[in-house]
Amino acid sequence: MTTVTVRNLRNEFPKVKEVVEAEGEVIVTDNGQPRYKLVLYTPAPPARKSQVKDYMSRMRRHQPRPLSAAAAKSLDEENRGER
Repeated sequence: MTTVTVRNLRNEFPKVKEVVEAEGEVIVTDNGQPRYKLVLYTPAPPARKSQVKDYMSRMRRHQPRPLSAAAAKSLDEENRGER
């Protein structure tokens, strides 16, 4: 692991940049003490696109066969009550 001073970073950045690209990281010292760590940036992988929800298949799981016309009419009349 390579170390550089703040002064070297400021005055010789292209050289420090090459070291970071070659080694992946560099420790930056300030007054002889390690203070910072320069790490090569690697972008995060792109987020997966969510799949389109299939509402018809979800509905079929809860109601596997459709109501007959007579069953739908009786359910409607039952829900309406005495309106």
